[in-house]
Amino acid sequence: MYTSTDENGILNNFATEPKIYPAEYPSPEQQKRYIAYGAASALLVALTIFTAVAIS
Repeated sequence: MYTSTDENGILNNFATEPKIYPAEYPSPEQQKRYIAYGAASALLVALTIFTAVAIS
């Protein structure tokens, strides 16, 4: 942590900034996994809503 002092003796603390790096585009395998997760999630939500409607 970086600390500075002004002319009145007041301390001012600065957080260290993290190293910045660019994001990487997902590989084709990751993209397929994301599609599968999305489809499974959509199916789960649809079944939950269907169950709620059927019970009520």
